Amino acid sequence: MEKTIINALKKHAEGQIAKHRVNVEIYMQNAVGVGEHHDILETMDIEIAKIADAEDKMDVVLKHLKIANPRI
Repeated sequence: MEKTIINALKKHAEGQIAKHRVNVEIYMQNAVGVGEHHDILETMDIEIAKIADAEDKMDVVLKHLKIANPRI
């Protein structure tokens, strides 16, 4: 069960990273498509911060939860 939980946490973080990376790529390729955002750089900065947050969470899962239970 612990392995399943850790895998779910990791996959969730990976999904968030993929989601926000695609958003940044869309902004870079077609900023016109995001009409409600008047400041594209600020919007991209928010997406990058979300990527960093998800990466930090994945690092914590990999570092602390795997060490706590070496069977994983």
